[in-house]
Amino acid sequence: MQKLQTQGVHHITLVGADRRTSIDFWQGVLGMPFVFEQPNLDDPETNHLYFDPGDGRLITVFTREDTKPTPRPNPMGVGNLHHLAFMVSRATYTQAKARLDERGISNSGEVDRGFMYSIYFRDPLGQLLELATYKFDPPVGFTHADVLREAHNIRVAKGAYNIADEHLADAIEMLSRKPDPVPSGDAPSAAKT
Repeated sequence: MQKLQTQGVHHITLVGADRRTSIDFWQGVLGMPFVFEQPNLDDPETNHLYFDPGDGRLITVFTREDTKPTPRPNPMGVGNLHHLAFMVSRATYTQAKARLDERGISNSGEVDRGFMYSIYFRDPLGQLLELATYKFDPPVGFTHADVLREAHNIRVAKGAYNIADEHLADAIEMLSRKPDPVPSGDAPSAAKT
């Protein structure tokens, strides 16, 4: 059987409450531009809001005006969504706790994940969200996943519990290596005519 090869996340859809709660949170708190809305084509009593999380893809939310927010956390169970993580710049990340605190949104504060920093909080409907920023930029021509794959291999070889800064630095160095230039004395000579 051939694989159905994915090429990235197209969109994620959440079940929201009323329209205003979703717009206030996704656009007002997280700064995701409100792209458009239309009826949910499977249920005309439900509205469908579309937001841009910053990479041109979509986060969408089903809303109903007769549904009010309940901040009860999602149940922890097999098959349930645990959390959504959104990438932010380091500059934005350093401001996240203060800005969430200003809005009265309870949060975890900074959490060091070894290869990234995270902060966790809940949306008005209890969904756990994460703002994450990598500790590194990949070398030109490589992705974050390339660096993490190599850092993992280095970590395992060293018997370390989790990826740490030293593993990231070594992975970046390894990926950045270019073939050494041929010393001038060893350069192939031009063909004699």
